[in-house]
Amino acid sequence: MDLSNLSSAKGATKSRKRIGRGQGSGYGGHTATKGHKGQKARSGGGVPAWFEGGQMPLQRRLPKFGFKNPFRVEYEGVNLARIATLVENGKLDVSLEITPEVLHGCGLVGKKALVKILGGGELSVALKVSANGFSASAKQKIEAAGGTATVL
Repeated sequence: MDLSNLSSAKGATKSRKRIGRGQGSGYGGHTATKGHKGQKARSGGGVPAWFEGGQMPLQRRLPKFGFKNPFRVEYEGVNLARIATLVENGKLDVSLEITPEVLHGCGLVGKKALVKILGGGELSVALKVSANGFSASAKQKIEAAGGTATVL
């Protein structure tokens, strides 16, 4: 016995209901299990799963709350530890300035992202870093290591 001649257990499979194939099938006739008339009897008919029969829909009955600031500026954060790891692995050149484009090239941020350097981790190499924002601790650590932090 091998996989090519296995069959399913008795009663494990059930043939599908073939509707509209004549009276002898038990599912024939002009309605073919669809009942009489109505929206759900029509071809392409039916209502979406969220339809509530004309009752006020749930998403309109629930109270709305909160506030979305349309002027919010969202930054992508990069910790100093990530930059330090890239420098140690030789993927970032210490002599060049580290910009959002360079970080995008390393796969740390998106292409059009505003970048904020965060102070997580330690930095032992003097780096020239340019970004859209710096946390206070990141700026302090970069300058303590002998580098410069420039806000774009």
